[in-house]
Amino acid sequence: MSTPRIVVLTGATRGLGRAMLKELVAAGRTVAGCGRNTGYIETLRREYPAPHRFASVDVSDDVEVSHWAAHILNTVGVPDLLINNAALVNTNAPEWETQGSAFDLLAGVHIYGVANVIRHFVPAMVKNNHGVIVNFSSGWGRSTSAGVAPYCATKWAIEGMTKALAQELPQGMAAVPLNPGIIDTDMLRISFGNEARAYESPEQWAVRAASKLLPLGPRDSGKSLSVD
Repeated sequence: MSTPRIVVLTGATRGLGRAMLKELVAAGRTVAGCGRNTGYIETLRREYPAPHRFASVDVSDDVEVSHWAAHILNTVGVPDLLINNAALVNTNAPEWETQGSAFDLLAGVHIYGVANVIRHFVPAMVKNNHGVIVNFSSGWGRSTSAGVAPYCATKWAIEGMTKALAQELPQGMAAVPLNPGIIDTDMLRISFGNEARAYESPEQWAVRAASKLLPLGPRDSGKSLSVD
């Protein structure tokens, strides 16, 4: 598979997404990114002007994703690499004390959001019989811990969704569930508190992540991979 030139990236405004964006642009890729915070989106537009594109999109809203995808496909092109990175984490609590709204919120982004992005971008990729879809999983998508049941449940779902997608794609394409590892982000601090500071920064991590993401191809399809 040829080196990806157009990258679609969700959750581009903060944390891992923001750090990956910097590395992808430095590697010469054209990035179409989204996030929910309009202020952060405006900052990205100033920092990374055309040909890059950034939009305020709630990936859990199918209509918003549909409009965003149509615009990107028409103005930027069909992605070679699609990265579903947008994520949330629940406040630590036993499962029996966790409100249904916490499950709804995380499922909206991690499950329905990923499905929405796939629904509106992947048909064009399939038509070209070309491209890689990377859905961010987690160590908690392959194991569990107390207090994070909604996060575990939805990240385990990502593993299953992605492996099923890999079986559906034509030869020449790939779908990969990727565990990014443990990185000191705002999300990790919700779960780990001050202990999160013991882990590497998103900027340090992103250098290794880009070297993992950009060479992915059909040989990797359906494999549960990690940024080592």
